[in-house]
Amino acid sequence: MKRAAIYARVSTLHQDEGMQIADLRELAKRHKWEIVTEYIDRGVSGKKESRAELNKLMNDAKRKKFDVVMVWKFDRFARSMKHLVTALEEFRVLGIDFVSHQEAVDTATPMGTAMFGMIAVMAQFERELIRERVMAGLENAKRKGIQLGRRETRFDVNEAIQMRREGKSWREISKKLGISKTVVYRRLTGGM
Repeated sequence: MKRAAIYARVSTLHQDEGMQIADLRELAKRHKWEIVTEYIDRGVSGKKESRAELNKLMNDAKRKKFDVVMVWKFDRFARSMKHLVTALEEFRVLGIDFVSHQEAVDTATPMGTAMFGMIAVMAQFERELIRERVMAGLENAKRKGIQLGRRETRFDVNEAIQMRREGKSWREISKKLGISKTVVYRRLTGGM
């Protein structure tokens, strides 16, 4: 008998995760899976990088506390396509199946495996689109003469060298020149 973990999330404390949980419990019953734990994030946005219950689920997955993770819908679990693919890949490596009730995806089946492949391709496509947009934005900024990155800090290097020869500390030199001691140190020692 497979050991199942349920993950549910509701965005506000006023929402009820009951529908999600009821559907997933019924699904587990149909598959004859034993539900070993339920992770429920309440009042937490799906956009949040860190969610207490999701973090527990991922840690327990590494400890092999269950064989299958069940969610009601992808967007209840993952904050982005990339996040979903990363988590599903981690589950795959750990030998844990993933089931999304609403999308009817079960990575234990050939159809579910194919769906995971398509999701991974879409995530890669999304990353490439973002990359192209960023590169186009950088090129546009360059054409407009907009300075990208940090401006070079300019100071009298000979004055700094002279102060160093006089035994002044990096801190004293940087204070006198009005720049950070890291910049002075790197410039005078040839470090980058």
